[in-house]
Amino acid sequence: MGRSAFALVLALALAVCVAHVERKCLLSGSWRSDTSCRMVVSTLDKDNRFSGFYLPGPAAGYSELLTSPLEGSQQDTALVPQSIFSFTVNWQLRDSETARTTVFLGQCYVDTNGEETLHALWLLREAANSPAEDWKATRHFAKVVLTQPLGVQQAQGRGAQL
Repeated sequence: MGRSAFALVLALALAVCVAHVERKCLLSGSWRSDTSCRMVVSTLDKDNRFSGFYLPGPAAGYSELLTSPLEGSQQDTALVPQSIFSFTVNWQLRDSETARTTVFLGQCYVDTNGEETLHALWLLREAANSPAEDWKATRHFAKVVLTQPLGVQQAQGRGAQL
């Protein structure tokens, strides 16, 4: 009886460890916001850095923005399964010489069903012509939630095309 009880406890401990491992949040893959913005993140490198592309959707109201590169980093999921991340998008604009950069800072969450969600705040900075105009160069500060489209999480070929 003692051996079977020990085996049961060991099996339950292993099941908890495996369930915990499955809840790690990985940023690589394709993401979509509620305003139809799309983000594609490459696989994280050994230093937890990543790159990719960001494309505003029509609901975001920025038709002059083109697919733009992003660079960022994520905390090590071995240390923090639902990790904090940050990334910067240097916007590519259609027919404009105005420089715009957005910085995103957030956390990746995994629910009990294994669904990953990114919750982030972002800050958009536009180049100012002078210190007197600096006050209006930081234009937005809002919350964005990004989710992976159905089926993307199961496709382990993360780093999909836009």
